[in-house]
Amino acid sequence: MRTRAEERRAVRVPVPVPVPVPIPVPETLPVPDGRRVDLWLVRCPGPGAPPGPHVRADARVGATSDARATPDPLAAPGVLDVLDAGERERAASLRRPADRALYVASHLALRTLLGAYLRVPAREVALVREPCPGCGGPHGRPAVPGTPPPLHFSLSHSHGLALIGVAAVPVGVDVQRVPGPGTVDACAPSLHPAERAELDRLPPGARPGAFAQLWARKEAYLKGIGTGLSRPASADYLGANTRSRPHGWTVTDLPRAGGHTAAVAVLGTAPPVPSVRRLPMLLSSPPLTS
Repeated sequence: MRTRAEERRAVRVPVPVPVPVPIPVPETLPVPDGRRVDLWLVRCPGPGAPPGPHVRADARVGATSDARATPDPLAAPGVLDVLDAGERERAASLRRPADRALYVASHLALRTLLGAYLRVPAREVALVREPCPGCGGPHGRPAVPGTPPPLHFSLSHSHGLALIGVAAVPVGVDVQRVPGPGTVDACAPSLHPAERAELDRLPPGARPGAFAQLWARKEAYLKGIGTGLSRPASADYLGANTRSRPHGWTVTDLPRAGGHTAAVAVLGTAPPVPSVRRLPMLLSSPPLTS
C-alpha cells in the first residue's frame, strides 16, 4: 500500500503549455505598428488524421501518405485562382504529397493574410522580388510592391508546420523540425566558431534541440536581412548569448511546437511582441477562395 505522499507524487498534473488559439481570418487586419510582429501558425494534418470540422473529406490536406489516395491540393476549389503561375509550378514539381500539401497550404495562407492586411482579395495580392543584397539582381526576398512597402512578411515551412510573420519593418521567421544526431554532426562544422563551441559543451541528448533552435534563429535573421543562405552560416553569431548577436536586430525564440523549433528576427533594438495565432487551414473555406 502506498503512503499519501507516494500517491501525491504518483499523480502528475500536466503543466499548461501555451498554444496558439484557433481563430478565423478576419476580412481585414491592421498592419502591425512599430516593431510588433504578427505570427501565424499553419499546421497540415498528419497521415490518417481526420478532417477538421469545416474541411470536406475530399479537400483535406495531408490526409494520407499514399500518393494514389491523397487529393491533389492544387485541385481543391479556388486554389488555382489564388496562387500565381510560379507557385503552381513549384507546387506541381514537389513529388511528395505531404510536401505539396504544405506548400499549397502555406502559400494560400500567406496570400489570404496579406489580402486581409492590404484589404484586397487574396487572388489580387501582388508579390515582387526585392533586389538581391549580394548582386543587386531581381531575385531577392519576396515583398509587396511599394516604396516603402506597406508591410513586410516572411514565410517558413518544415515537415507539416508553417510559420508566417508580418511586421511594419523587415522581418524573418523560420521553423525547423528537430533533426537527428547525424544531421547535427554533418551541419555543425558550417556554424560560427562560438556556436560550435556552445554545442560541444552540451550533452549528446541536448544537442539536436539546441542545434534546431540555433538554426531557426540563423535562418530567421538571414531571411530578415534578405540574403538567405547565400550568406555563409559561419558569418554571424546567433547563439545563446543575446549580447553577441547581430547589432540592430532582435532575434526571439518561440515556444517549441511538438518536434519543431522556431524563431523570429525583426529589425530594431526593441524586443518584438509576437502574437502567435493558429490559422485554420481550410482549402475549401470562403476566406481562402474569395
